Amino acid sequence: MAKQIKAVAVDIDGTITDPQRRLCASAMESIRTVEKMGIPVIIVTGNIMCFTRATSILLGTTGGMVSENGGVIFSESKVKVLGDIKKAQNAYKHLITKHDVEKVQFSELRVSEIAMFRTLPVKTIKETLKDFDIEIYDTKYALHLTDPMVNKGSSLKVVADELGIKTKNIMAVGDSENDIDFLKVTGCKVAVANADNNLKKIADYVTLKSYGDGVKEAIGRFIL
Repeated sequence: MAKQIKAVAVDIDGTITDPQRRLCASAMESIRTVEKMGIPVIIVTGNIMCFTRATSILLGTTGGMVSENGGVIFSESKVKVLGDIKKAQNAYKHLITKHDVEKVQFSELRVSEIAMFRTLPVKTIKETLKDFDIEIYDTKYALHLTDPMVNKGSSLKVVADELGIKTKNIMAVGDSENDIDFLKVTGCKVAVANADNNLKKIADYVTLKSYGDGVKEAIGRFIL
């Protein structure tokens, strides 16, 4: 398996961070180890690009980035917006006429989607927006309204192509339902122990440990 893995793709919140969104030292050390081996790490997250870029710099990753649940990518030193934010804006305008919702902090920096605080059940939002061309994700940290034409998986393919790597040669690690799309396209699918049950169902391996310790476990098992 180790010889087949040419890159590692990891989510941020709940995967390389703990429940308080603090970076796990175990994940950081493991990511730097595989980077030193010449295996690039790709960050795949629902966070905004500037946050994602800062995380990449601090971790020392070189594989490119997918942010805003696939709506924005960074590769070949360029930021590319792939998602149509107008779809999210139209849905949000309708949603606020029906329910009391609020965008998360720094929402003005999002360019492809809208993220809201988790003050409503996702089922309620999906029912309210059932007639809109929109995808709705609950990451357990925020509720996201995104363009259904893009997701973490489709955008990971774009980044991988530009790296010259096939997604079947990528090990992906995640924890939330919005990670299903990018795990599905990879050859080695890993869910950390704290992951959503639906993600665990499609995973090739579920770690015994949670959060960053789970990432370290997966890297140790399949690469080191």
